[in-house]
Formats: sequence, C-alpha cells, structure tokens
Amino acid sequence: MPWRSSPLTTSNTGAEMGTNYYSVKRGLDYTKSESFWDLRGTEDCIHIGKSSMGWCFGLHVVPELGINGFEDWIRMFIEPDRIIVDEYHEIVPFDRMLGIITQRSLTRPAWDDEFLRKNHAVRGPNGLYRRRLDHDRQFGCVGHGEGTYDYILGEFS
Repeated sequence: MPWRSSPLTTSNTGAEMGTNYYSVKRGLDYTKSESFWDLRGTEDCIHIGKSSMGWCFGLHVVPELGINGFEDWIRMFIEPDRIIVDEYHEIVPFDRMLGIITQRSLTRPAWDDEFLRKNHAVRGPNGLYRRRLDHDRQFGCVGHGEGTYDYILGEFS
C-alpha cells in the first residue's frame, strides 16, 4: 500500500459508539451544527461512511457522484479542495481515515449465530461482523471490500 495507516481496534480507540465521516468542501463552515446537517447529501458534504465497534466499516457508495468503491474515495480524500470531518466536526487526517476504514479488528470473539441472523450479518475478517450481501437492496450492502469495509448504498447513519 502506498500509505501508512494506524489500526483501529476496540482496545485502542476508546470509542464505543458509531461515528459518521464526511468529505467536506474546504472553506465551508462545517462547525455550525445546523449548517453542517443542511449540507449533508450535497456535493459540499458527502457521507463517507460509518465506523461502528465490532463491524467492518460501512463505506458509502454514491453512484450519482461517481463514488463506486474504495479507490474513488481515495481520489476524493486527496483532492486539495476537500477535508475529512467526523460528525463531531473534528478534522480527520487522511492516514487516520484510511486506518479507520482498512485496519479494523475486534480483539475478542464476537460471532454469535443468532446475532448474525437478526442483524443480516456474516462473519468478517479480524473477528468483525460484516453486513450480509443484499442483492435485493433491502439492507444496503452491495459488496464486500478487499479488507475491513463493506460497500453500502443508500442513506444510512
């Protein structure tokens, strides 16, 4: 890989809740909650996806904006007129975002067949839950990435 990223595990994040990430046009005031939420879903503020403890990263695919996979997001991340922010308005460096998406693990066994069934999940890499492929597009998972991320279509948070 041409980048270095830090791993995200349940033992080193301290975060127990899910976090959404966005690609925001540089220069916009994303720090005001009301304006930030109004911008979501526009080209000015594109939802990258969600990190949830114990799950593969839910990487948003947005075909209408030409974002169909991981490489499309990499191109967006390196655009000089954009920055990455989380839902708490914190700027996220490029290498940290890559680690959040691609270097995930769960340090304890997590799989429970009943949980998998109820949550439309399958066993994923590194002890993680992975969303079950959804060919009917009822639950949004349209593909599994090469690593610790799933491709999710449609609105989610």
